[in-house]
Order: sequence, then structure tokens, then C-alpha cells
Amino acid sequence: MPGDGNGLAHPVSRKPTPAMQDGFNIPVLPPALVDDAVRRALGEDLGLSGDLTSLATIPPDAQATATLSAREPGVIAGLPLALEVFRQLGGGVEFDPQVADGARVDKGSIVAVVSGDARQLLAGERTALNFLNHLSGIASLTNKFVEAVAGTKARICDTRKTTPGLRAFEKYAVRCGGGANHRYALSDAILIKDNHIAVAGNAGKAYRAARAAAGHLVAIEIEVTTLSQLEDVLEAGATVVMLDNMDNELLKAAVRLNDGRARLEASGGVTLERVRGIAETGVDFISSSQITMGAKPLDLGLDVEIR
Repeated sequence: MPGDGNGLAHPVSRKPTPAMQDGFNIPVLPPALVDDAVRRALGEDLGLSGDLTSLATIPPDAQATATLSAREPGVIAGLPLALEVFRQLGGGVEFDPQVADGARVDKGSIVAVVSGDARQLLAGERTALNFLNHLSGIASLTNKFVEAVAGTKARICDTRKTTPGLRAFEKYAVRCGGGANHRYALSDAILIKDNHIAVAGNAGKAYRAARAAAGHLVAIEIEVTTLSQLEDVLEAGATVVMLDNMDNELLKAAVRLNDGRARLEASGGVTLERVRGIAETGVDFISSSQITMGAKPLDLGLDVEIR
């Protein structure tokens, strides 16, 4: 295959990232989190004895070069984790990304070139791919949701429904796909849901209690399921309201009743097939657990060049 002007034998994506197109920057992953996650993942895979297969079959001085490529179109996320895998393994393996996190890639696009000690390269292959496949899958599905609502004011948001221990990375992948992050954890903000309301007595009472308890910098959102609850919390001064499991006609009625008083978030039962219709009701945000919990891994592969 002809080169692309960069000395590579495969196409390299230079397309703008979804986040760049929407005017949002992709955050930087905290190095301490990356270091810890990779260290735990390598320990899980290598155990006490290391990669027995590579140690048994590959000479200690063998060198190799491999290409990490996309086997289907998608959006890339997780390159800092893959880079850290080979840094921690040592042995002088170089991981050279050819695209940035958030880049859209086509089938056959080169994502990275990996070269150096063959044993270490193969020892880190699966751990690097596990991070990249999983996070790129989330970024790719998020981007499909983002594209589905293009032209409306609605922003696609994630939820706290994430893989335990991987939340920071999965929410990062959502940003790579052009989505926005909801609260990170229970300690970030107050989100009053149906069970809180049931215990408190009613929606308005629950909101007033939260407002009285919260500091002036603490954000408060409250979930409602009916128009009467919406009116109740708006009268209580709510500024962000989650409209839970409402059909599109009820969402439209909620938007009319709200009349710009609060920002509205639609949640519950959000699918790729439904999301455009939800966005067209006029809500400000749409949150979905599908983008983190329902994303299939993006098919990326690492192939050693045979010389």
C-alpha cells in the first residue's frame, strides 16, 4: 500500500476529534491514576513468573516492530494507558502514537507503532489492547450519540454506571467521543432521586432540605417523574431538574412548563434509536448509561511485522 507522506504504509487519521469540533477540550488523565491502573493490570497478567510463552520461545536479544491498527472505524481513547504499559515493562520498547485520543479512525488506520525488545512488546500487548479496545469502544459509541443529536442544543452525558475501578478512564473516554461528564461520584454534587424523595416526603420538601444543607458551591439536581413534581421543585427554586423515564410528549410538556426556569436533563430508557427524538423536545442534557455500560470494544489489533 502506498505511504501517506509520513513514511508509513497505512493511512493515518488527521481528522479533527469530536471534542475539538464541539469546542471542548479532552482532559489530561492524572499520571498517578494511569500509573496505578497499569501497575495493577500488569500484575494481574504477568503474575510472579512473567510471560512464560515469550520467555520460552523468543531469544533474549530479539527485537520487533509492530503496528497497532484499527480493524473497524471508530474513535480512539486510552493511548496514555497503552504508553504507560510499555514504559513500566521497560526494555526500551517505544510506543509511538500516530493519532491523538479523540481522533476518528477508519478501518486500516495506524493508531501507533511499537518497537523494541520483542519479549517485552509481546508481554504488554494484551494489557495495552484491553485498555484501548474498551475505552475506544466507549468513545466510539458516545460519538454516535453525539452525532445523532447534532443540530439540537442537547448535550450527551454519562452516568455513574461505570466499571468499578475504571470510572475515571471511562468518563475520559466519553469526553474523547465528544460527550460531557455528569457528576463523578456521590461526593461531587447532590442528586436527589426517587428514593430520597420517598423518604423525605415529597420532591419540594427534599429540594428545600438539600438547599438548606448544602454549601453555596455545591450543585443540586433533583429527579422528577411527573409534571406536578416538576412544578413543585421549580417553585422550590430548583435550577437543574432530571426528567426521568418520560416519553417524548411528556418531555415536551415539561419543557413548556419549565419555560427556561431551570436546565432540564432527560434520563432513563435513552437509546441510540430514541436519542434524536428526545433531543428535539428541547431538553438541555441527555444522560445515558448505554455509552459506558453498553459499548462494545472497538476492534484494534497489534501485528508484528515479519522481516
